[in-house]
Amino acid sequence: MKTVFVMVILAGWVGSAVAADKAMTPQQQRMTTCNQTATSQTLKGDARKTYMSNCLKNGQSAPADKSLTPQQQKMKDCNAEAGKQTLSGDARKTFMSNCLKKQAK
Repeated sequence: MKTVFVMVILAGWVGSAVAADKAMTPQQQRMTTCNQTATSQTLKGDARKTYMSNCLKNGQSAPADKSLTPQQQKMKDCNAEAGKQTLSGDARKTFMSNCLKKQAK
């Protein structure tokens, strides 16, 4: 009787340990979501690699949903303005530096 009781307890403990191992980490959940989305879009080859890379970096299921950090948005805005002014070389570097400093205030 003791042996059966110990075996039942041991089986319950092993079962709960196995169940705990099956809980997915946030990274594993993200990987699963990105993989399912890439599959549903029938992406293959380089397109799939690029999508998976962007999806995993952004932690979102679609690169189109990518939201920029405030610093990235500043860089994007300043870069667009520098492009409109067709700046290059040192003039572009100076403009970008001043633009980013001005927006940081």
